Amino acid sequence: MQYRFYCIFIFLSSILSSCSHPSKKALFKLLPASLTGVDFRNDLHEDSLHNILEYEYFYNGGGVAIGDLNNDGLPDIYFTSNRGLDKLYLNQGHMHFRDITREAGVEGRTGGWKTGVTMVDVNGDGLLDMYVCYSGNLDGRMRENQLFINLGPDKNGVPHFREEASQYGLADSGYSTQAIFFDMDYDGDLDCLVLNHNIKTFTIQQLLQARNQVDPNAGNHLYENINGHFVDVTAKEGIVSNPIGFGLGVAVSDVNGDGWDDIYVSNDYNEKDYLYINDGTGKHFHDEILSRLAHMSYYSMGCDIADVNNDGFPDILTLDMLPPDNKRQKLLYSPDDRALHAWMVQNGFGEQMMRNMLQLNNGDGTFVEIGQLAGISNTDWSWSPLIADFDNDGWKDIFITNGYKRDNTNMDYQVFRNDYILGQLLNRKRINNLDLLQKMPSTPLHNYIFRNNHDLQFVDESSSWGFMQYGFSNGAAYADLDNDGDLDLVVNNVDTTAFIYQNMATEYLHRHFLAVRLDGYPSNRFGIGTKILAYAGGQMQYFEQMPTRGFQSSVTEVIHIGLGKHKKIDSLRVIWPGGTTEVLYNLAADQTIVLHQKDAKEKYIASVPAENPVFSPLMLPVIFADVAKSFDDFGRQPLLFHALSDCTPAMAIADVNKDGLPDLFLGGADGRSAIINLQQPDGSFIPADQSAFAKNIHSTDVAAAFFDANGDGFPDLYVASGGYGDYAAHDAALQDKFYFNDGHGHFIYDSLALPVMRDSKSCVAVADINHDGHPDLFVGGRLVPGSYPMIPKSYVLINDGRGHFQDATSRVSPGLQHIGMVTDAAWVDLNQDGWPDLVVVGEWMPISVFINHHGKLVNETNRYFPHAYTGLWNGLYVGDINHDGRPDIVAGNLGLNTQLHASDANPLLMVYADFDHNGTIDPILCNPVQHVSYPFPTRDELLLQIPSLRKKFPDYTSYANATLSDIFTSTQLKEADTLSANTLATMCFLNDGEKFIPVDLPIQAQFSPVYKIVPVTDRKTGNTDLLLLGNQTEMAMRLGRCDANEGVFLKNDGNGHFTYVPPCQSGLHVHGNIRAAGWIKIGQQQVLLIGANRMPLQAYQLNESL
Repeated sequence: MQYRFYCIFIFLSSILSSCSHPSKKALFKLLPASLTGVDFRNDLHEDSLHNILEYEYFYNGGGVAIGDLNNDGLPDIYFTSNRGLDKLYLNQGHMHFRDITREAGVEGRTGGWKTGVTMVDVNGDGLLDMYVCYSGNLDGRMRENQLFINLGPDKNGVPHFREEASQYGLADSGYSTQAIFFDMDYDGDLDCLVLNHNIKTFTIQQLLQARNQVDPNAGNHLYENINGHFVDVTAKEGIVSNPIGFGLGVAVSDVNGDGWDDIYVSNDYNEKDYLYINDGTGKHFHDEILSRLAHMSYYSMGCDIADVNNDGFPDILTLDMLPPDNKRQKLLYSPDDRALHAWMVQNGFGEQMMRNMLQLNNGDGTFVEIGQLAGISNTDWSWSPLIADFDNDGWKDIFITNGYKRDNTNMDYQVFRNDYILGQLLNRKRINNLDLLQKMPSTPLHNYIFRNNHDLQFVDESSSWGFMQYGFSNGAAYADLDNDGDLDLVVNNVDTTAFIYQNMATEYLHRHFLAVRLDGYPSNRFGIGTKILAYAGGQMQYFEQMPTRGFQSSVTEVIHIGLGKHKKIDSLRVIWPGGTTEVLYNLAADQTIVLHQKDAKEKYIASVPAENPVFSPLMLPVIFADVAKSFDDFGRQPLLFHALSDCTPAMAIADVNKDGLPDLFLGGADGRSAIINLQQPDGSFIPADQSAFAKNIHSTDVAAAFFDANGDGFPDLYVASGGYGDYAAHDAALQDKFYFNDGHGHFIYDSLALPVMRDSKSCVAVADINHDGHPDLFVGGRLVPGSYPMIPKSYVLINDGRGHFQDATSRVSPGLQHIGMVTDAAWVDLNQDGWPDLVVVGEWMPISVFINHHGKLVNETNRYFPHAYTGLWNGLYVGDINHDGRPDIVAGNLGLNTQLHASDANPLLMVYADFDHNGTIDPILCNPVQHVSYPFPTRDELLLQIPSLRKKFPDYTSYANATLSDIFTSTQLKEADTLSANTLATMCFLNDGEKFIPVDLPIQAQFSPVYKIVPVTDRKTGNTDLLLLGNQTEMAMRLGRCDANEGVFLKNDGNGHFTYVPPCQSGLHVHGNIRAAGWIKIGQQQVLLIGANRMPLQAYQLNESL
């Protein structure tokens, strides 16, 4: 009767829903247990012995496994319950299920703490078995994992199971989270990695000692399948099995494309994640995460690996705990500890930050992290990521489960806990866990689903797709439960009935699909590790058959391919484990096909990387490393959001001795002298006399320019001084320097050539401003050391013809004197009147244009930019990029891959004043979060800067939702200065003869801050391509590292529209915070020299362009 009512309900729902416009319908329907028959709950009742204080993973929840256990074509569902009985539901069709747990014999061990589950055919009989993991603060016998061998269905279709973990060698008694099965050595059978975790945490002092130990309970275990029995080969295979691993997620994929499966393990707490690269024999793995990923999640939860951008390379998604809203960020984020972070990096724990991370594959098994740009970095306390095409448009979306029953990281609770424990100890009273639990907040959260926008960005569709139910969700899995051609979702919840979400994409969107079943050889019947490449309508999709995904769960064994509007697949290539392959053509959509391994007769040969990339790395022609004093800028001004001292090296190139060979100047830094390297006929370089530079060893050289200042035909040298560090506001070391060339490449310092200009600078640009035949200068002021963001002075220097310069700023262009924190400038004749005009960019500045009116520079920005583009501009390129004879502009900005946001409606703000009248500037960054501007500093950071505010904000709750007007009085804010930015994107502007028109750059231009924009001339077309360089790794701790630019090469179509060239084709892997770059001819080669802060010089040869 219930089943008949359910069918009537679905029929009526379809009729009613068809009356409304599809855009009004949620894509997913949450089906009630009364209709599905799935009434499973993972109930966790707290008492004095069973709670998060006794077992920290008490609320990590259970898992879900989905698979066709009786081979009737319908996927069945298994749930693990931490303390209760597991449940198995038989799919009876039409989204109705029957509880067959007891009949099947898979309730799990009474009294055990069940965690992850995976369905896999262990014995190769064509029937899915189930492996269930155990953990908890329990005896080892109670933690032995269970393997339920499928004995086949009875006459009623009910599968029956027998527990045989010990017989197979898989009764692992560690603190297990999950297990994953895969053929690591391509011998045809499935091996197994059991992911374990510790149940106790470690102090920093214990970490180093413990990391070299082996722990049989907390360490991960790798088992090799030898003739159907699993043998522990952990140590032999190179798998780390120490006690500090807190494994919460595991995924297997061929990340480097060598044909062998690799392993990713996501670890909670201090231990870094592991990326085990298969050595190509399946007999050893090497953890190469530090060389392949620049940074990773800190408290890594679940993980998934799949191709999110349809380029044929698997990408990695890990989850963490960063909330999307300001209030929970301020309540749950513990104080930053830069010293601890530095210690962890120095001791091999890697760069770790608390947020979800999407690691984009460069095509060679190295990755850049773009989670913030993708829009998926902040989903709160998250567990299971699942990457799959949920709307059948041919692009993989992302589903994320969310929620933790107790906010044990709530800062007010932490204060209460510490005070309570101290008070009980002082009063010699017993610590009662229930007292603590009653004060620990509980905040239900909703799950997230993100639609792939096809451009490396995802759109949060949680509300519009029907995922706004609040609770505490953990394990999750997907499958086409009703065989209607779209993926449904099943979620295991704490203290709530499990969620069954029916996907209505087929009914509402009318898109096409193809389902693929794999029939492998008997020892791997479901083709675990198989790869599929599907081509439809010019679009490729890449899949790997690896059902264990997300968190403690496994998904359907059927590969689902969304096709959008395409009614067929043009071609489909299957690559089986071991490398045999088959290609099928013109497959009709909207069906399920079966691929048989026995039909694959050919050996797959992977395409080789481009033999002639655009760039090739070179051995360094010059021995140089930018060694500079290390200084903690944040110690001087705690509210800085990025460091200011990482501004070196300076670089300039010219033939200084007139031998026909260009030479190289590399600037000095505080404590290190500058140097000129003279090129020799054989392409080597020798250092020139450095005595003139040694006199200024305490200065930091930030920019340099060669030009003939005195008309003798030899290039002289201007060096701009800058930096932050411990310089005073008008430190003598900030004075710029000018060196005359004696005609033989020797330079003489002239202390009288320049006026007094003791400001921290950023750039120098050379032009004959007044048409007197002598080169003049614009010198940009960058900052006031110790008083960011006070505006420094910039300079217009007029040359008297003998190489002596006068400060003529107030006469030539008074508006330039304090225009802002300038970062770059360029002279160009914008209006083509024969006079050089000036384009200036800077931090918290608009792109500014000063037109030269016969030696007078007038700000005409509004004419050329009717809309002001204020940003955190770092660099500038001006040149004709579309062949129309007019100069265009490309400006490097912060990028879109950070926690900071800016728009016209919601600008990023910097409000500053000496609010507490202690003689120091208090810079308050205000970031729009969910369309409201909030101060970026945490309560701890703000009180460190302005201690007097402690009375106004006695606890974290009082500060959590405070806006600027809640912190300061209207009078204080009125007297403060405010800077703003309305765009953070690196931008290209085309000159239409009257004004500049913005044109979009490829999204990869926004991966990281851009500091240098290098033109690259295509030898075949004459087009100006662009190489964007940058990065900023010294950021406020909550912002983390911006390091996703390894050299972004953009190909120009000749009309000023650019296409991104990936590293596997460009040949670029540039590392570090790039602050200088320039072309130099060495022999017959054009060589690009790249200077990174505190790193050796890097060099690339330009080959023939693509």
